[in-house]
Amino acid sequence: MTDTSYLDTKAVDAWLNAHLEGYQGPSEAQKFAGGQSNPTFQIRAQSGAYVLRRKPPGVLLKSAHAVDREFRVQSALKDTEVPVAQMHILCEDDNVIGSAFYVMDMVEGRNFDDPRLPDLAFEDRKPVIQEMNRVLAAIHDVDLVKAGLSDFGPDGNYYQRQTDRWTKQYRASETETIEDMDALMVWLEVNMPQDDGQRTLVHGDYRIDNMLFSKSSPACLAVLDWELSTLGHPYADLASVIMQWGMAPGTEGRGLAGVDRKAQGIMEDQEFIDAYCARRGISEIKNFGFYLAFCCFRMAGILQGVKKRALDGNASNPERALKMGRHVPVIAKAGLKAAQSV
Repeated sequence: MTDTSYLDTKAVDAWLNAHLEGYQGPSEAQKFAGGQSNPTFQIRAQSGAYVLRRKPPGVLLKSAHAVDREFRVQSALKDTEVPVAQMHILCEDDNVIGSAFYVMDMVEGRNFDDPRLPDLAFEDRKPVIQEMNRVLAAIHDVDLVKAGLSDFGPDGNYYQRQTDRWTKQYRASETETIEDMDALMVWLEVNMPQDDGQRTLVHGDYRIDNMLFSKSSPACLAVLDWELSTLGHPYADLASVIMQWGMAPGTEGRGLAGVDRKAQGIMEDQEFIDAYCARRGISEIKNFGFYLAFCCFRMAGILQGVKKRALDGNASNPERALKMGRHVPVIAKAGLKAAQSV
């Protein structure tokens, strides 16, 4: 079994001392508990605090864990309306610590892993969700040419491309037959929409727990976890938020299902969608159920990969990975339900 919690700080220090201006070791490293993909560490060095994010060691699915793409997109967003951490350096030499990694600033902020925002006062909850909405619209309004990201993803139908990719990823990590997942994949192929020409930067895993907020205001300081980012269709990110909110509340689902949102000061699904449309000058979004079904399919594929990595011994958090894997049939069923609304 590969130990994803270990980081060779001596090797990191030696490489950063030689390649990152101003860096001074020795350092201490502590792995962040959250996340199931690329192991992420807080680095405390003589020159300050940093975050190191690396590919997991061991055998990986093709095209997964692209830390070079994470580094590129966040570097490109530095001077845009999208808040990101300051990128420092990318190391693509696997010989240093066993896999590629990059180093960025340590952003000190609040992270909310529960969209009910129980630690905030009633009147402080909606402004945070509104900021989440603003940042999402900002991501989709990035000038791709000006940011140097016009080649960050291929042309063509984003949903067809992503469905093909995640079908292959799912089949490569499949551990058992899930009939609802098979049915959902067939439905997506049959109901694939025509390309409407919208092509924007998409985050790919946009959730409130992938954001850091100011400790004194609703302002977002940084959007995290850009591993699945590409050029594609913006409604996938929007539907991803709604999909997550449809999950059960608590540490596993991290959703809002059954929550009296008005009583809790949390935006309803349609209110969030309407606010997004207003920010981007969109009159309405037709057939939203397709985008929701697609997001369920993709999330189920992601979680199946997480489960497979746990079984193979190279998951970032093996115990939690196996728990997350148990949600695959539930999310596939939710995808079929969303499909029925189209």
